[in-house]
Amino acid sequence: MSLLTVRTAAERMGVGYSTLKQWIHQGKVRTTQTAGGHHRLSDGEVDRLLAQRPPSIRQPPRREGPHTGFIVALSGRNRVRGFVEEVRTDGLIGQVRLRIGDQVLTALVTTDALRELNLRRGDDALAIIKSTDVMIAREAQGRPRPVRQRTRR
Repeated sequence: MSLLTVRTAAERMGVGYSTLKQWIHQGKVRTTQTAGGHHRLSDGEVDRLLAQRPPSIRQPPRREGPHTGFIVALSGRNRVRGFVEEVRTDGLIGQVRLRIGDQVLTALVTTDALRELNLRRGDDALAIIKSTDVMIAREAQGRPRPVRQRTRR
């Protein structure tokens, strides 16, 4: 179980540092205190808080200041920021699970690429989605209607 600082947890949740501190002092958030009296949040607590928020007000994490990456320009327009939840390798293929708010994106990449990226659990990362096939779905409200069968005459 990894423990996050209040600032890191606030960034992952998409809320301000002061807001999260207020929630802690109001007893709305469970924390562990260090010997020096600093609050730390578990990954599970951050997940619990994200799950409680209605989808209409869930926001991607806010970032302050410039990013320090080396990508100067990229043609892919579908970019999402998140943090690495899990990294696995098996032979030539590796799997990365990226948490983006309350959603998880799973990517399969080569083990060489993972080694070069040097990704670890908890790292911030950027997913760039470039695909010729994109599927869009809409969830139905209530129970789905049965499909009518055509009768032959």
